[in-house]
Amino acid sequence: MNTDSKLKHLEFIQNVITRMGNNSFLIKGWSVTLVAALFALADKDTDQSYSAVVYLPVFAFWWLDGYFLSQERQYRALFNDVAAKSDDQVDFSMDASSYNKGYRSWFRTAFSKTVFSFHGVLLTAIVIVMFVIPRLKCGGACL
Repeated sequence: MNTDSKLKHLEFIQNVITRMGNNSFLIKGWSVTLVAALFALADKDTDQSYSAVVYLPVFAFWWLDGYFLSQERQYRALFNDVAAKSDDQVDFSMDASSYNKGYRSWFRTAFSKTVFSFHGVLLTAIVIVMFVIPRLKCGGACL
């Protein structure tokens, strides 16, 4: 194999990394949009259990965001390994599953500072809108 093959393999891996980063960005945007839309649709007289539906997409998007960032981290590790190989060692493998450990695992990624803080803020906002604001409006005397 020649240098062009190695560069092509690195390009394939970089395309996956870019796609995972874009997916993570889109997930965050959809999460904020959906939570805002559900709150906009929720009427003040609506049963409070309706607002509980907002939690489902937040947790689903949190899970997906953690997954995409985990995949991105794994492919970054694969990229680094392929970049360090000599030209004749390039095999065009796109299998990054061997890097699914440590800080690249889904669980560790989902609870990393960036992912946890973003989705944690959304959950905090939901709790405030669902429980704190209604109590402030009625002087804390309503249930």
